Amino acid sequence: MYIELHPMLTDKPRPPLVEPALESLLSQSMLRVAVVAELHRCGSWFIDGPRYHCGLFHLVGAGQCKVECAALDQAMQLEAGDLVLFPRGDPHRLSVDGQASMGDADRTSLICGEMRFFGTTNHPLNYALPACFVVRSKDAGNTFQQLSTMMVEMVDAGQDGRQVLLNKLADAMFTLAVCDYAKRAGERCGLFAAVADSRISKVLQAVHENPGMPWTMQSMAGLACMSRSAFAERFTHLMQMPPMQYVTQWRVSVAEQLLRDRQQSVACIAEQMGYSSEAAFRRLFKRVSGVCPGQIRADVASAALN
Repeated sequence: MYIELHPMLTDKPRPPLVEPALESLLSQSMLRVAVVAELHRCGSWFIDGPRYHCGLFHLVGAGQCKVECAALDQAMQLEAGDLVLFPRGDPHRLSVDGQASMGDADRTSLICGEMRFFGTTNHPLNYALPACFVVRSKDAGNTFQQLSTMMVEMVDAGQDGRQVLLNKLADAMFTLAVCDYAKRAGERCGLFAAVADSRISKVLQAVHENPGMPWTMQSMAGLACMSRSAFAERFTHLMQMPPMQYVTQWRVSVAEQLLRDRQQSVACIAEQMGYSSEAAFRRLFKRVSGVCPGQIRADVASAALN
């Protein structure tokens, strides 16, 4: 017996919606997203946000408001369903004037949250994203619109487990926001330029998915089908750091995530990251992150007791 496929199913595969290198990075983002406030405003108002200790986001649930930030060329008007993000917690102002909100029917509601990249080393996304960017609901697609609608409905319903569910939805929304930014950024630079480069992106994806492989300049250049010198120059130009430095920083980031789980010994983690000597791994980890593996474990244990 055989099944005859419809011709539409036998067409060549559609290109991925997200560059594989970016998707492999997002899958190990080491990020915690949490909703921390639900604000309702009507009439004339403004909220000043000073520089914050972690990233922030605001989702407009209903109504409209204006966002101002030094990172923006000019103030931007936000509508219901729009999302504004400040990955490094930059100072900003949210406001609306009396003419824009005339009574409860036009009140503005906001769902506000925090974004924290865990780790002692800078996660690539943490410094690749701009200080402020906006995702327009009308341009972001059905999935984004459905997520924002679900979050607003969940806030209004007040159902059991609401906080846990809101945090999970906010985490998914951040992923969509990063993908939307990567797709719409006019002039790509840094990480987003690198993942759009077919040769460098192939190397990044491989490093992200297999940090413990014995990577060398030669092996990475071969994967990119480039000479060593051309690959090193191109990678450094796009990523603002040499290839082997990126490999080392990524290994330490992944190792720290494994250390926080407390499921494996330091020796086992060192081996997974491609280091035959636990002592060498400990020295490298401290040099790159500024703390020793034991301190990470101690911090996790202390946090669990509090």
